[in-house]
Amino acid sequence: MSENKKRGFFSKLGGAIDATRRWTLNIIFLVIVGGIAMAIFSSVQEVSVPDRAVLVLAPEGVVVDQLSAVDAFSQLSAQGLPQETLLADLIETVNLASEDPRIEVLLLKLDDLDHIGMSKTLELSEAIQGFRENGKTIVATANHYNQDQYLLASFADQIFVHNMGGVGIEGFAVIRNYFREAIDKLNIRFHVFKVGNFKSAVEPLLRNDMSSAAKEANRAWLDQLWNLYRDTVVERRGISVSKFDEYVNHIDRVMAEVGGDAAQAALDYGLVDGIISRPMLRDMLIERVGENDEGSFQQSYFRDYLALNRSLLIEVKDSVGIIVASGNIVDGERPEGSIGGDSLARLIRKARLDKNIKALVLRIDSGGGSAFASEVIRAELQKLQEAGKPLVVSMGSMAASGGYWIAAGADEVWATPATLTGSIGIFGAFPTVDNMLQDLGVSTDGVGTTAVAGKLRPDLPLDPILASAIQSGVEYGYRRFINIVADGRNKLVEQVEPIAEGRVWSGIDAQQRSLVDKLGGLQQAINSAASLVGLDSADTRLLSLPLSPEEELMRMILGSGLVKSALSASSPLVSVLNSVLPAWRDVLALKDSRGVYAYCLMCVAP
Repeated sequence: MSENKKRGFFSKLGGAIDATRRWTLNIIFLVIVGGIAMAIFSSVQEVSVPDRAVLVLAPEGVVVDQLSAVDAFSQLSAQGLPQETLLADLIETVNLASEDPRIEVLLLKLDDLDHIGMSKTLELSEAIQGFRENGKTIVATANHYNQDQYLLASFADQIFVHNMGGVGIEGFAVIRNYFREAIDKLNIRFHVFKVGNFKSAVEPLLRNDMSSAAKEANRAWLDQLWNLYRDTVVERRGISVSKFDEYVNHIDRVMAEVGGDAAQAALDYGLVDGIISRPMLRDMLIERVGENDEGSFQQSYFRDYLALNRSLLIEVKDSVGIIVASGNIVDGERPEGSIGGDSLARLIRKARLDKNIKALVLRIDSGGGSAFASEVIRAELQKLQEAGKPLVVSMGSMAASGGYWIAAGADEVWATPATLTGSIGIFGAFPTVDNMLQDLGVSTDGVGTTAVAGKLRPDLPLDPILASAIQSGVEYGYRRFINIVADGRNKLVEQVEPIAEGRVWSGIDAQQRSLVDKLGGLQQAINSAASLVGLDSADTRLLSLPLSPEEELMRMILGSGLVKSALSASSPLVSVLNSVLPAWRDVLALKDSRGVYAYCLMCVAP
């Protein structure tokens, strides 16, 4: 066989193999989707809301401002259910139910809630309060309440715990590992470039403990948020501060008094209203709203209720645009759940060019990231303002470092009392392993055409010329950050410097220092933006990155409450999927074109 014929044969064979691969993957995907559809629709009846019903609000996983990008295989692995719940969906559901005469009780079912945080809890509590003001009842239940779950539960009229459960409250802390000694033993040198006494993100590389400056800064916002947590619970439960403190700080004594019965301890200290089994809770709610065909209380699951009640999208002529910026800030294009400098800038540009969008609310939930990407976003926001469209920022759990970089120039900045913000500082880090390689008998050598050619590599000592240049770049970035804040907040540079240096502030402290304008949640920010342009606050439009057909399909399927039973972890379908589809997650790697970051590593919102 000639060479040409051989090449032709193998080319055709490769094409056939590739086509077979594509068709196989498509068939597998269709089988999976078909299996899900059959599991759902073959065993359930059409969803409806009874005339008298309990709305079951059962957030799953982490409550977020923006869902991460949906991938079919990753979503179908593990538990087979979404591990994120949109805060906006929870709030919209409660607001709809508060005006619905069919819904008499809101049941906060919190067993599957992993994390919501104080800031988002306070925003959701406003909707819960509106539900109560309409003469309706809120009941909270969980097998065992963690600290996060309990704060949300405290806004209920009645809190019940299982007889084998309890309430776990421990306070807030920032505790991290420090690697200086390990790095020294490995003979690795980390060259750190930073500005700001409180920019502690790189401390684990340089120390074996937390510096006094970092302790001071962290203690300030931790105490602020802990006092807010404690005061909220004490007020909602009608108990004394001393009783609450006794429960938290002397839990050993508390548990000894009740012979280790955590549920009884929570009841004795006024944290719950009753110890109740699942059948007892079910019977109580049946007595209130009646019994359904399955022997439980008349109910509607919140995802199904929301889907049924959402009206068709009607594009209003004039509206307030809403863009959510959630996650780490990185260069380039990124899917939802992280912030790409280019992709977010594109959305902002879309809002600027849309004649029907009269103002923009930017919802930020980010600890920062790339300084370069932050600047790309800020510049696009400035362009929007120059076009005559007001910019209002709503801070979620955090808007720190790069998150504050893009917020500082807004016409109005809103934060919740529990928001973490500030962290106005810059750092860079570059490791070199030349000493470690020498210990192993590996040498590095060569020649270059200039004093610095080929010198920026980890297997060589960091050249003093390059080290000085990098430090100068970091200092420039810090000065630029300071100037951006000063210009955006109408302050002198000298006024910004004392509240910068990488220090983190709570929303309360940030307002006192004029880093934010007002305290409130997303809805208050929307109302304010609407008033600036004379619009009804109901006229809003969410701008988001377009989803692929696959993502749209998976989000539609997995967003239904029916999937909870059809795709339970014990279902045969999920068992098969878990055995053939490995669970994976895309780990976000921070990257900056110049290696300079405005990032708050300490900002883990309680």
